[in-house]
Amino acid sequence: AVCSMGNSTSRLYSVLAKTLSSGAVSQHQDCLGQLDSAQLDPLDPKDLLEECQIVLQKRPPRFQRNFVNLKKNAASNHRPIRVMQWNILAQALGEGKDNFVQCPMEALKWEERKCLILEEILAYKPDILCLQEVDHYFDTFEPLLSRLGYQCTFFPKPWSPCLDVEHNNGPDGCAMFFLKERFELVNSANIRLTAMKLKTNQVAIAQTLKCHETGRLFCIAVTHLKARTGWERFRSAQGCDLLQNLKNITQGAKIPLIVCGDFNAEPTEEVYREFSNSSLNLNSAYKLLSPDGQSEPPYTTWKIRPSGECRHTLDYIWYSQHALNVNSALGLLTEEQIGPNRLPSFNYPSDHLSLVCDFSFNQDPDRLL
Repeated sequence: AVCSMGNSTSRLYSVLAKTLSSGAVSQHQDCLGQLDSAQLDPLDPKDLLEECQIVLQKRPPRFQRNFVNLKKNAASNHRPIRVMQWNILAQALGEGKDNFVQCPMEALKWEERKCLILEEILAYKPDILCLQEVDHYFDTFEPLLSRLGYQCTFFPKPWSPCLDVEHNNGPDGCAMFFLKERFELVNSANIRLTAMKLKTNQVAIAQTLKCHETGRLFCIAVTHLKARTGWERFRSAQGCDLLQNLKNITQGAKIPLIVCGDFNAEPTEEVYREFSNSSLNLNSAYKLLSPDGQSEPPYTTWKIRPSGECRHTLDYIWYSQHALNVNSALGLLTEEQIGPNRLPSFNYPSDHLSLVCDFSFNQDPDRLL
């Protein structure tokens, strides 16, 4: 596997146009271990975006989404922290297991779909990026995002369903990326979630960061809970385990917390109520888009499978409402934008919508409740 990457546009294009074959992933991991990311040439985001757009020139343009301003009080005295949450759809699952009956296989080609994913990330420029279903971490996201200035962490599922798919690219898992120029890593924990005292196939990453500008500490976590109807109690147990871990990490809510995830749970489920009623005093940021501030969006995923149409709210950004303010949130795609064939599509690379919020620290850090 060739690991060195130049910084010219032509060499950048070769990085985008050629991902490693699945057989080369382990070699690539070894190679990345030998390279200090600081030695890799930095990437200009504009150059990467330009290369993505070259690859995508035959596809329809990216959907327009607008931020909704949610902050009612005075402006913060520091730059907001932009957090992006997204289940990007594992490539092996999209091609081999998910059966999106209205999505042409051509729309799922990795060479183009990865550019749609990167284009979405580059458009919103998150300070912190939380992803689920990442199965191209070592050959795509780590090498590219580290050169954009992000510190990268990946925690794969122990028994990823991707491994059942022929020509897979390794296991999928959760990934977290934060801009090193804005934050310092204080502590990092990879958490394998338990349910009924048994270790499960679902994971989380929790990192305590220090904001360079304010000196404030906060914890950011990413997770992906068990899917499917009939597993509600299992998800509830996983949620309880994650909350207990986060209580320990945040010293019982002394450290502000943001939790991003695909919870695979509607707001009617018990795991949602556990997070809403937790002693960590969490609120769901996307509720603030509703007129009364009390209702989740009507959907965060919308797809058509052989069993029928699936339109659900499963993805959330939870935050410590005593310590953090939500300045703005990215509006969701409309039904008209999504179109009759739903997601994924030639326009949009995943069956889940990305969620993006701008947070600021409360000006009274000692007021906990």
